[in-house]
Amino acid sequence: MQTSQKLSLPIMGCGTWAWGNRLLWGYDQSMDNQLQEVFNLCLSNGVTLFDTGDSYGTGKLNGRSEQLLGQFTKAYQGANQENICIATKLAAYPWRLTRQSIVNAGRASSQRLGRDVDLVQMHWSTANYAPWQEGILLDGLADLYEEGLVKGVGLSNYGPNRLEWAHKRLAERGVPITTLQVQYSLLSTYPITELGLKQVCDDLGIRLIAYSPLSLGILTGKYSEKGKYPPGIRSFLFKELIPKAQSLLSCLQKIASYKNKTMSQVAINWCICKGTIPIPGAKSLEQAQQNIGALGWYLDAGEVEELDRIAASLEKKMVQNIFQTK
Repeated sequence: MQTSQKLSLPIMGCGTWAWGNRLLWGYDQSMDNQLQEVFNLCLSNGVTLFDTGDSYGTGKLNGRSEQLLGQFTKAYQGANQENICIATKLAAYPWRLTRQSIVNAGRASSQRLGRDVDLVQMHWSTANYAPWQEGILLDGLADLYEEGLVKGVGLSNYGPNRLEWAHKRLAERGVPITTLQVQYSLLSTYPITELGLKQVCDDLGIRLIAYSPLSLGILTGKYSEKGKYPPGIRSFLFKELIPKAQSLLSCLQKIASYKNKTMSQVAINWCICKGTIPIPGAKSLEQAQQNIGALGWYLDAGEVEELDRIAASLEKKMVQNIFQTK
């Protein structure tokens, strides 16, 4: 059985999903050194939570992101080395039909990382398309915890109703849910403002992790209404969102100038002020420095209120993850 231990989590983490998405489009060996530098910079500045997933990697789904993160962890020697917290997500693939398949997946992640997983998370709920599969997968997570293979269990893309159901199921085995990860930003307030997830998490003692806190880069100020948008599917999304988010972007810029910060830092800090753990992705040292600059200070209550008001008034919001449940 799993011995009682507390999983320490920082106020901000680094989401390696950004690395994974890049790798899905074609892995470039030359990126390794750059990503190692990003990892080192984040860790040396107190960002100790690194989030990844077993589905992040090449098109062969071979967990390349986990392998890289394992290499970076092993190579790093410096401040906060003993505080590294590795979180990974296990995909609810349709061919994972038994609890043992999840245990095997967890063991495979540990092998790729070259160390135990601190926080194992169900990548998404199957409630929207195969609810019969979900209980089996959760049992597998509980098995990993009971066997002492992980320190904590988390979920991703769960709404309050499904979260309470999963909490009850795992509690019957004495397995606590440590975290819940959802898409949350100034352009994606739905999980909290409409679903009320923060209150449910607080009541259940669950920490809320905010992924995509910069809304795929829209909240960084890098892209303007009349400027060039990124290629691919993001271009269509940005054309829809950016023209109708000008009031929010202007407010972010105003606060950033007053605080001598960047728009990215204000947007991330807003997530922190909301009591969540944001996990912005970083593929370059510049992006990592931007993220780190969101730490060590707080927006004041009036600034948070103004951002809340404008975000609530927007006609267009970020599209929700298709696996997000209610």
